[in-house]
Amino acid sequence: MAHGFLQSFDKDLIVRSAGTAAAGKLNAGAVKAMQEIGIDISHHASDPVEMYLKEEWDYVITVCGDANESCPTFIGKVGKRLHIGFDDPSHATGTLEFIDSEFRRVRDEIRNAFARFYITEIRKEVLPKCSCGGNC
Repeated sequence: MAHGFLQSFDKDLIVRSAGTAAAGKLNAGAVKAMQEIGIDISHHASDPVEMYLKEEWDYVITVCGDANESCPTFIGKVGKRLHIGFDDPSHATGTLEFIDSEFRRVRDEIRNAFARFYITEIRKEVLPKCSCGGNC
């Protein structure tokens, strides 16, 4: 989902997604949650992280649970390594409605966090102060 959001913010970004336990295909719940807001990630793949370890990256960002701890060392040049963590909605159990709501909740958290990342890190802009006195 983070990959889909980053590319929706800027079509010129080169974004790759990979996992430490890549399944080869995306979770249908993630695809559905993104389709609900008009972003099609159905053509994305779940690549093994080893495919990208020797390449040069401006950012390497881990997003799920223990991915930060289990991510192998990138031996190519990496500008910044970040962890922006979220619950993994594929681990949700219960009714279909609850599972769908978990994918939506995490989708919205990812959108907010990666919009902030894109604005402050990629575009190098300062977020405006909100009425609560902080950066919302």
